[in-house]
This record gives sequence, C-alpha cells and structure tokens, in this order.
Amino acid sequence: MKKRVSLLLWAALAMGQSGPAAAPNPQAGAAPDNSGARKTTLTIPAGTKVPVALKHAISTRSAKEGDAVYAETTFPVVLDSKVLIPPGTYVQGKISHVERAGRIKGRAEVLIHFTTLIYPNGYTVLLPGSVENVPGIDKTSVKGNEGTIQADSRTGEKIGTVASTAGTGAVVGGLSQGGKGAAIGAGIGGVIGTAIALLSRGNDVKMDAGTTLEMFIQREVELDATRISGSAK
Repeated sequence: MKKRVSLLLWAALAMGQSGPAAAPNPQAGAAPDNSGARKTTLTIPAGTKVPVALKHAISTRSAKEGDAVYAETTFPVVLDSKVLIPPGTYVQGKISHVERAGRIKGRAEVLIHFTTLIYPNGYTVLLPGSVENVPGIDKTSVKGNEGTIQADSRTGEKIGTVASTAGTGAVVGGLSQGGKGAAIGAGIGGVIGTAIALLSRGNDVKMDAGTTLEMFIQREVELDATRISGSAK
C-alpha cells in the first residue's frame, strides 16, 4: 500500500514540473500573406499605339541605313488608371532601310525601327517598335508588317508633264506654221516632256522636325513601377 502511494506522489510531482501543454499555433507553417504587397512591375501590352513627334528632319534624299532617329511622345499611354508612358518620354530608333525613288519606276521608302524609351527621370527601357501610321506626312503610305513608309507614285504627274509640254509645243507650232506646224510642234513638245519626266525622280519621303508618327509596340514590354512613378513632367 505504501509503495502504491509513493508511486502516485511521484507521478503527481512529475506532471507539476512539466507544466501545461503548449497551445497549438494556428499560424505555424503558414505561408506569408503578400496580398497587400505593392506590385513592382507593369506591362505595356503588345499592340499599344503611341503618338510621337520627330525631333529632327528625315528625307530619303539624304538618309542612310543605320542613321539614328529621335522622337518624343506627345500623349500619355494609360492602362487601368496607371500612366505607363508619360508625354515627354524620349524615343530612340534607327533607319533600317532607305531607298530613293527611281527615274522611271520605284518609289522612295524608309523603314524605321524604334528601340528605346527614355523616361524624363532617366529610366531607360528597350522595346521593339515600328511605324503604324504617318498622319503628319502628305503623299505617303505605310506598307507591310514592319511599317515601311513609302512615297506615293508620280506616274500621273509625269504623264501630266508630257501632255502639258506637248500641248504647249502644238500651240507654238500652230501659230508659226499653221496645222502642219501644230503637229510638228506637238511631236517636239512630247519628246521634250518625255525627257523631262525620265530625268526627274519620283517623290522623296520628307519628314520635318515635329512630324507626327504613330509608333506600334510589337511585343509586350515590362516596366519597373517604382521607376516610372512620378516620372511625368
């Protein structure tokens, strides 16, 4: 009996020394909650169109492949109430191909690729950009997926030159020698008009400083949100 009482006392003392069992921690092993963390990246979607203005003149008469192109955005690009590209952002590119118009056939054309965005605070981003539209240039159009700017054809103008010169020759010939002289004068005028048309080249693509273009972002571009915040002028 004494032995049993001793065992019970020893067990009670052992339980008192061990202390109460620790309560389970419901947060133990749980993944940290980052739902309130600030998103640090933004994305310019592929297909975004950005209006830009040239900072210098470009002409197919003097431009060469590899020449630098400098422009500036004229209107903010906004997505989900966030300014992705503020106005006044510099855009840099290069001329990838240039061709002057031929004397008989062939139109003048220039291909521009935009390569870099430079934000007002100096943050720089690489991008793939092409020309989508040229609202600020007369007598031109954009062809192909890469956005080649091409001058309109001068075929109609050259025909008009020949006809006008032939008509003038006919009048002069008619005044000097009558009907026969008119036919001879028309023939001579036609030859001169043809020569003038063949010696003159077609229209050049001319873009003055300030000319507006529409840049097309070909692939999505990731931005560091902390670098573009407050970068607008």
